[in-house]
Amino acid sequence: MYVLGIDLGTSSLKGVLINRAGLVLASSQYEYASTTPSFGFSEQNPSDWIKAFNHVIQNFIDTVEDFHEGLEGISVSGQMHSLVLLDENKNVLRPSILWNDNRTTLQCKRINSTFGDKLLNITKNIALEGFTLPKILWVQENEPEIWEKVKFVLLPKDYLGLYLTKTFFTDYSDAAGTLLFDLEKKQWSEEILNHFNIDRDILPEIKVSGDYVGNLIPEIKNKYGFNNDIKIFMGGADNACSALAASIIDEGTGLCSIGTSGVFLSFENNYNVNYNGKLHMFNHAYTNVYYSMGVTLCAGRCLNWFRDTFYKDEHISDLLRDIGEVPPGSEGLLFTPYIIGERTPYIDPQIRGSFIGIDIKHQKKHFSRSILEGIVFSLKDSKSIMESIANKKFKKIVSVGGGAKNEEWLQIQADIFETEIVTLNTEQGPGFGACILAAVGCGWYSELSECVKKFVHYEKTYQPIEKNIEVYKKVYSQYKKIYSATKSIIE
Repeated sequence: MYVLGIDLGTSSLKGVLINRAGLVLASSQYEYASTTPSFGFSEQNPSDWIKAFNHVIQNFIDTVEDFHEGLEGISVSGQMHSLVLLDENKNVLRPSILWNDNRTTLQCKRINSTFGDKLLNITKNIALEGFTLPKILWVQENEPEIWEKVKFVLLPKDYLGLYLTKTFFTDYSDAAGTLLFDLEKKQWSEEILNHFNIDRDILPEIKVSGDYVGNLIPEIKNKYGFNNDIKIFMGGADNACSALAASIIDEGTGLCSIGTSGVFLSFENNYNVNYNGKLHMFNHAYTNVYYSMGVTLCAGRCLNWFRDTFYKDEHISDLLRDIGEVPPGSEGLLFTPYIIGERTPYIDPQIRGSFIGIDIKHQKKHFSRSILEGIVFSLKDSKSIMESIANKKFKKIVSVGGGAKNEEWLQIQADIFETEIVTLNTEQGPGFGACILAAVGCGWYSELSECVKKFVHYEKTYQPIEKNIEVYKKVYSQYKKIYSATKSIIE
């Protein structure tokens, strides 16, 4: 028997197929594009997600011999915050406004100036351009003729869920990323909805991740020739499912995810930790618990920028080949990764990056290593907030994404975080987390924790080196001074 986990991402939809032993049998991916109709806008047509899903299913049919007979359940993870608006016939009214769309600065200022304290108290988050509520307000103000027709508001994974089952649901982890959800009451906030003139009836019912939501509808079942009923289970937000896939299900384990952007994420037993908006706080896909996270806006993208600007004909691996020859601290060269602004801990879209301490002896390998160190210093800012405010003590940190592909970079993480770093033997991200939800939903395991322990395995371990820790402590103290100095110059 198989379960299928779907990751509806920003640039592609990926499917991961696993068996009862938790082994990945196959994966398939289909890419789609975003559009930028105006500066700062980022949109997608939800029909592209459906096309991508159908392509992935057809690929599994073509490549997995007993896919028709073996598939038992499906669960979907997806990009958070993005806004999907439907009319009374459940037709899409406009392209989805994505999480990385920046058009809503004025709406965020309005929310924070008129309702900011209450919003933080109710949702444990402050209004930022990425969240769903500011996007709704933008449509209300700029496209009132569209807003008048809205009968359903969904998030991307839930739009795909509607296509699969004709049911209208979301889950707690995705609801928490809308700025419409009361974390304490575990329901849509009547106070927020009333304040911003949003009808409760246009929002979906909220289910627990892993709950059964229906069978694959007959039209799709017959189209692809499935013999058995295919059960669909509620998924979760991409970061929540990534946390499941990395076994972030108890205190003491952190997640460092370095892709285009960077995330440092921690398990939270309850929502009462007051990070005062410096970190995001969301419901986990793991029942009745939460996670906090800080974001570095530009992580791996800094390396791509450096390569594209100065070494266009080289692969990223060429940039990193000799960084082991450079001692910790890059011989005085410091990089701040603020090249498109910064999120945690500054929430400053205007700040910009820098190389500090350039010396005539510095070579490509110094600049490359300093970029890696600067990215990790930025993520350490998030870790430090968790340690200082919540008194967290991390026993290990799971590293995923591009930051887990280079051994020198993994050692840098261990030394700067002053914590053991581990990698995964199978890294499939949110899609694998969705598989875990489907496996439990199918009854393969009685508890999520049991399934996670069975499916998730670590591969390599990197221990912090004491002499490197001492160097990086001094360098980090200098790194923390750069933001305020840079800000004063920009202003």
